[in-house]
Amino acid sequence: MATKPPTGDPVQDAPQVTPPKHAAAGLPAIGHTLRIAHQQMGLARTARTLLKVNQKDGFDCPGCAWPEGDKRHTAEFCENGAKAVAEEATLRRVTPEFFAAHPVADLATRSGYWLGQQGRITEPVYLPEGGDRYEAISWERAFAVIAEELTALGSPDEALFYTSGRTSNEAAFLFQLFAREFGTNNLPDCSNMCHESSGSALTETIGIGKGSVSLEDLHQADLIIVAGQNPGTNHPRMLSALERAKTAGAKIISVNPLPEAGMERFKNPQTPLGMLKGTALNDLFLQIRIGGDQALFRLLNKLVIETEGATDEAFIREHTHGYEDLAAAAKEADWDETLTATGLTRPEIERALAMVLASKRTIVCWAMGLTQHKHAVATIREVVNLLLLRGNIGRPGAGVCPVRGHSNVQGDRTMGIFERPAPAFLDALDKEFGITSPRGHGYDVVRSIQAMRDGRAKVLFAMGGNFVGATPDTDVTEAAIRRTALTVHVSTKLNRSHAVTGRRALILPTLGRTDKDVQASGRQFVTVEDSMGMVHASRGNLAPASPHLLSEPAIVARMARAVLGTASATPWEQFERDYAAIRDRISRVVPGFEDFNARAARPEGFRLPHAPRDERRFPTKTGKANFTAAPVEYPRVPQGRLLLQTLRSHDQYNTTIYGLDDRYRGITGGRRVVMVNPADAAELGLADGSYTDLVSEWQDGVERRAPGFRVVHYPTARGCAAAYYPETNVLVPLDSTADTSNTPASKSVVVRFEPA
Repeated sequence: MATKPPTGDPVQDAPQVTPPKHAAAGLPAIGHTLRIAHQQMGLARTARTLLKVNQKDGFDCPGCAWPEGDKRHTAEFCENGAKAVAEEATLRRVTPEFFAAHPVADLATRSGYWLGQQGRITEPVYLPEGGDRYEAISWERAFAVIAEELTALGSPDEALFYTSGRTSNEAAFLFQLFAREFGTNNLPDCSNMCHESSGSALTETIGIGKGSVSLEDLHQADLIIVAGQNPGTNHPRMLSALERAKTAGAKIISVNPLPEAGMERFKNPQTPLGMLKGTALNDLFLQIRIGGDQALFRLLNKLVIETEGATDEAFIREHTHGYEDLAAAAKEADWDETLTATGLTRPEIERALAMVLASKRTIVCWAMGLTQHKHAVATIREVVNLLLLRGNIGRPGAGVCPVRGHSNVQGDRTMGIFERPAPAFLDALDKEFGITSPRGHGYDVVRSIQAMRDGRAKVLFAMGGNFVGATPDTDVTEAAIRRTALTVHVSTKLNRSHAVTGRRALILPTLGRTDKDVQASGRQFVTVEDSMGMVHASRGNLAPASPHLLSEPAIVARMARAVLGTASATPWEQFERDYAAIRDRISRVVPGFEDFNARAARPEGFRLPHAPRDERRFPTKTGKANFTAAPVEYPRVPQGRLLLQTLRSHDQYNTTIYGLDDRYRGITGGRRVVMVNPADAAELGLADGSYTDLVSEWQDGVERRAPGFRVVHYPTARGCAAAYYPETNVLVPLDSTADTSNTPASKSVVVRFEPA
């Protein structure tokens, strides 16, 4: 039997701390998985559901975007994937009676953990202007409310259409089609807050803003560099790929301010020996200071260039542009400055260089630790420089591997969820549907918040996600949203965003990945794109949580009919009845999706084309892969301050909080902790177990405070600290963003400590 949700928020005043672990997964992961699944689903439903996760005839995990191989395990999921599935497939329910008992003001006092534990939302609900709680509303009336507000706007650009990475290809395509037919490119999405920096850097350097490797490439690599990423918590199934690469002889370098258990040793729960002993993954751990990665890669590039015979001269001559500029800039790289920027030692960097030079096939993987800094785009371009110098793009076992965080975040961008769409995409869309899409750029996430704050945006429609919990500068963001006329959230479960509303608000409950989707033409499936460009089908197997739920494509189609009316010639009703009709249109608009329906029906799916990988053809402005030579940057921190990175605990996925523990880091029973190097703590007078307020400092002089954090002495890099988001999002200034990509600089926050 599943258990009931908590009635009150658990007390988090005194989190317990033990030494961090030095291995990930194994028996503890299995035990934790089964406990969470049993609490949410009960035993029978757990077996019926988890055995369908990531299977060819099952559903795609609603967690991360890590790919599956052709041969699948019976249990093709990780601990955090199982948590995501359990929370979606839960037997707990949030009914209109729940909302009657809990005013919005009460919901606003609750933690994200408590809200998420209440269960699946069963009916659409509405907060009228002047009301204090949500009330049940019919779907017809809900769409009428949306139409009232959207058609009353002075300009379509006063509306914002946000997308979460969980949204399917079919729903995302319809969503962007509706927005553009309505008249705006305001399509912010969660990519703006995570891998936008990757897309910006890769588009400029290799011509396509996606990774260039496959799962098979990882298995064939000689060297894998994992920089600014924690696979053990954020992408646990990646550990299996790293283990297989190690078995085949690969070396692994981890570049991270924090030691992470998953990179130290992986206890593979799929094998008895793996659970007992495990595999050591790291060959070299470079405990870099936050933000020092560009300096590290620039020095490595200098040393590669200076080593006779180390560069791939034929590749550079035939396929690249800008080598001379990079060589001149790299020549200026200074050992002393690099050691200051990185906190590393000369022997550590020299050992890394030796491993780079010994490798014929190198892959660099990265995540938020590289993308969320002011100089993030320049850092990733420097990573590309290293690979280009050795000819490691367009070669088996080599390439760039930005590891995406949400299961279809890459697919949503492919489908046109982008505030700055390519003219060719809009031309194809207009030709297919007989519309005239706007050509002006829209708002990304940061600019959307600024527009709401300044009164230039009045309606926020969010297709999934937790906009309030995911965005920076919490106080500014919440005040901005409260200025809007209407907020609409398409959701499966409650989160903080439902308690921060415009004058009116709607929550529209939708089917999840685990739910069967039956429309007028019969049972449907949707498709997703993983982090390595594979597209495949996803089919839920459970009865929906309520008969009152609509699928995401159905919600978009009905909203479009209500808002656009008879002026729209788009066959919205047909799209709701039969998703194959959507895929037919995608096949004629989006390159690489030709014959979409037939290819999506293949059990293994299909791989999208990638010119740099497939042909060593680089669709950049120069027609070649571009070396770049940006000035080296790294954060300077005043005396008495530390540089804070925000991160996840092991019991969370993005903003979804599954529990209050961070097992691998030895923290249980609370989330308001700040990890500080013991030497830094001694200098600052921060005793282990003491409580402190975190106060961020930025050039605008505004005080941003996160109160009441327990100090944890932890082996992080000197001068650095770490704490969990979304609790620390309040410290990230809205205007502190990455150059070019405008991604919030959530990994580079200067903080001081004041007594709690």
